[in-house]
Amino acid sequence: MADTTAANLSSIAPLTALSEEERMFQAAAREFAEKEIRPHVEHMDREGVFHHELIDKFFEQGFMGLEVPETYGGSGGTFFMAILAIEEFSRVDASAGVVIDVQNTLVNNALERWGSEAQKQKFLPRLVRDTLGAYALSEPSAGSDAFSLAARARQDGDHFILNGCKLWITNAKEAGLFIVFATVNPELGYKGITAFLIERDAPGFSVGKKEDKLGIRASSTCELILDDCRVPRANVLGEVGKGYKVAMETLNEGRIGIGAQMLGLARGALEHAISYAKERKQFGNPIAEFQAIQFQLAREATDVEAARLMTYNAARLKDARLPFLKEAAMAKYFCSQVGERVASECLEVYGGYGFTKDYPAEKYLRDSKIGKIYEGTSFMQLQTIAKLILA
Repeated sequence: MADTTAANLSSIAPLTALSEEERMFQAAAREFAEKEIRPHVEHMDREGVFHHELIDKFFEQGFMGLEVPETYGGSGGTFFMAILAIEEFSRVDASAGVVIDVQNTLVNNALERWGSEAQKQKFLPRLVRDTLGAYALSEPSAGSDAFSLAARARQDGDHFILNGCKLWITNAKEAGLFIVFATVNPELGYKGITAFLIERDAPGFSVGKKEDKLGIRASSTCELILDDCRVPRANVLGEVGKGYKVAMETLNEGRIGIGAQMLGLARGALEHAISYAKERKQFGNPIAEFQAIQFQLAREATDVEAARLMTYNAARLKDARLPFLKEAAMAKYFCSQVGERVASECLEVYGGYGFTKDYPAEKYLRDSKIGKIYEGTSFMQLQTIAKLILA
């Protein structure tokens, strides 16, 4: 009996154990982030722009179609591999992490799940090859109450005419394809919401001002303007009136992506703090030898490891097609807390130097704040968790 139990236990891999394919992919993503992304981070953050040549390299290396089936030109990988890439990119630059996050966990994911075969044939090869995507749900008056949409869509023959404004849209400056949510009948409430695939050159569609943000400054965040925008009925994603389902089920997976982004950010901040603590001397010794600093770093390392376990677990559940809604909300909530807390405490390890732009600590802190806000605030995650545990 003991031998049988031991054999069964030995076949169960630890949560953080990676397959050979996953290890190779993780190493490739890490090397790419170090060699290709890191040299651009300071300039992109300072100028508030994402280098187009870097996005081109994301496409060339296959990071923009990680889960897309090979029949459409994608890598045919798993959701977990996308999470690994987001984590490794965010360790170096959270802006880079969110670029591939939105592409993989929101845009590609929604199209794969809800798109018709004709839509997949038309758009997925482009999203894999050279077209950045954006996901447009938020509006000036529709944030946490995502379904109080003011954008309207009325049918006009074989087209829909859209009017309204979208706000806080990630990747909007560079994107060529947008998933836009609008209401076809406000009297139906959330049952009137519909998702549309809108190409950048669609009549009546334009990208407005780019926001000047506190953090993830290189990642573009813009408004979208719909002024009698004509969209073919063939570009309805899913069914008319089922947009709420498209949005919510897509965002459930996106939460894990944000968890991975904040995990990677916390890892990066901690690695810098450990390195600095070994170099910085006070009273004749490296500050890493002082118990106060050791305990602080130990707490941060524990937080990072807990965040990793929660994120990986949620991603593994998703790939196994098991329920993951609660775990995704928990990962997003917890990792956002960890990202901000670890980034803040790592800045303190630097002392006064951490408060300057000469060192990376202040950027990690600025970038961390968004984790509690986008793709569902921390309060909304708590509401989701509470609803599920009380059901």
